[in-house]
Amino acid sequence: MSELITAELVDLDLSAATKDAAARSLAERMVAADRVTDLDGFLADVAAREAQMPTGLDGGIGIPHCRSEHVSAPTLAFGRSAAGIDFGAADGPADLIFLIAAPAGADDDHLTILSALARRLMDPEFTAALRAGTDPGAVAALIRGEEPTEDPDPEPQEEDTTATGSAPFRIVAVTSCPTGIAHTYMAAESLAAAGRAEGVEVTVETQGSAGFKKLDPAVVAAADAVIWAHDVEVREKGRFRGKPLVDVGVKAGINRPAELIAEARRKAERGEIAAVSEDGGSTDSGDGDGGGSGADHAHFGVRLRTYLMSGVSYMVPFVAAGGLLIALSFAIGGYEIASAKSVADHFVWGEADSWAALLNQIGSAAFAFLVPVLAGYIAYGMADRPALVPGFVGGAIALTVNAGFLGGLVAGLLAGAVVMAIQRVPVHATLRGIMPVLVIPLIASAVVGFLMFIVVGKPIASLQNALTDWLNGLSGSNAVILGVVLGLMMCFDMGGPLNKVAYAFAVGGLADPTDGSLKVMAAVMAAGMVPPLAMALATTVRKKLFTKTERENGRAAWVLGASFITEGAIPFAAADPLRVIPSVMAGGAVTGALSMAFGATLRAPHGGVFVVPLIGQPFLYLLAIAAGTLVATALVVLLKGARRTASDPAGEAAATGSDDSRVTVAA
Repeated sequence: MSELITAELVDLDLSAATKDAAARSLAERMVAADRVTDLDGFLADVAAREAQMPTGLDGGIGIPHCRSEHVSAPTLAFGRSAAGIDFGAADGPADLIFLIAAPAGADDDHLTILSALARRLMDPEFTAALRAGTDPGAVAALIRGEEPTEDPDPEPQEEDTTATGSAPFRIVAVTSCPTGIAHTYMAAESLAAAGRAEGVEVTVETQGSAGFKKLDPAVVAAADAVIWAHDVEVREKGRFRGKPLVDVGVKAGINRPAELIAEARRKAERGEIAAVSEDGGSTDSGDGDGGGSGADHAHFGVRLRTYLMSGVSYMVPFVAAGGLLIALSFAIGGYEIASAKSVADHFVWGEADSWAALLNQIGSAAFAFLVPVLAGYIAYGMADRPALVPGFVGGAIALTVNAGFLGGLVAGLLAGAVVMAIQRVPVHATLRGIMPVLVIPLIASAVVGFLMFIVVGKPIASLQNALTDWLNGLSGSNAVILGVVLGLMMCFDMGGPLNKVAYAFAVGGLADPTDGSLKVMAAVMAAGMVPPLAMALATTVRKKLFTKTERENGRAAWVLGASFITEGAIPFAAADPLRVIPSVMAGGAVTGALSMAFGATLRAPHGGVFVVPLIGQPFLYLLAIAAGTLVATALVVLLKGARRTASDPAGEAAATGSDDSRVTVAA
């Protein structure tokens, strides 16, 4: 981190009261240092990242971060707040604030900064020195690592023994979190430090966003127990078969590593061996802190949702790339460009139609993967890598028999179920090595292929055709009702499961677009913009009803709403769910209904102002968004105003703009 931070990027008396104000103050230093080219654009990117997941960490630490096209060089700024700033950590406000900026596309730089910083923040001497420092230059040098701590991280002694002369207890661990950045590495460092304190040899594999380096097989073989501290699926689980296993969420690895090590010891002493399949899940669910193997032990409905969301998450990049390329081709060459001859045989460099045809055919190639990728990664979410082949095969067959998007869903679930069943069959030790790469894909592909071709493919195709005909025939009240339902789903959990189901339903129609499916796409995207826009407008027209922090968030919500980032309204919903959520749902329902009634269409799998030129009936589409935003704004202002009238003290507190004025809402 030698070039990332200088004395000019350190503020030891950060006076900001909110996380947005703190980010702005530190970002201004980056601008002055010629590291950030556009302050407001960069702050919009920071706010968008913050809306996805809070960046507060236990121990009084906040790490707002983002990749942005407005960053000229990887940069780290540090601020120290005497009063503390709320970054969403469970244990309270943060007094040590690190703003991390990386250029767009510089994933390696971004992850390197975060992972290195996260590891050092687990050292209490490091954080104590940051809190005690009085000179910005010295603090910058400390963060750069130019002043080693008095007790550098010692290497574990190879010959460490107990009083009886026996070898040390050995643990191998895997840590991972949804973003694969800060919590992943903090859990790893916490477990390693606790192991040193307990005289236990702990070797950790971090499975982060930058990939992972597998543990040495010899180290795994020699381990006495295994700890998984993870919020996403552990990769290549079969390596850990036959070992005592503690399976928990990543926060448990950070907050109570000594307890996890003690539990691993107890399980080893009792001879408890977790049943981990060669590439599947485990039968050990840990003891709390969320995460863990998650889908392996949850209620069936939760597991099913997890599997489906796994497929959708991998499908979305294909939808985005293919859909936007196709939409751009229509903008250049018109809708008739879809019937152009292959550009491999007919391409003229100087003709716009040739370029439009090229974009269309590249996008169509990407779209051809939608159903197979959906099916493959639903199966992968259920049974790991051995399920990929039968999942992809089943998805391809779904296209062959015209079963479409619904066929892909069923194929993925069938493939995952078949592989899970095969994995439960006991096999001789000599066959275990070839099971995941040969036997399971072979047998599962044959079974899934038979089921899709002979048993379920045609009935699903009939259902798909019926659904397509229904969408094409939607008019009048039926279309409006569907728009209402989609609008409610998009706004209920603002990026959560219901929101994703509505989105998946819409993008599924783009695989074989019809007039009806394009109307659904438009309604979903329009409704998804309403929550953040409504909260931005409400904080503008009735400032006294919102705290200072909420008004700061409201300014960022304008950008988030215009960019179709529904999650921009989550901070408001979390603070006052009984008033905000019904209000934005009503606004979303109005927008969805009007969009369907107006016959607006959208061929791009994204919303926001960027795709307005690609929308059919663009002015009516924008009118639908404006109407829903006004309805949601009016309702949230009315409900919050009624609360203030009913409780004068709460109203007076809100009027002051104090961050402490938020009233707990009771059901």
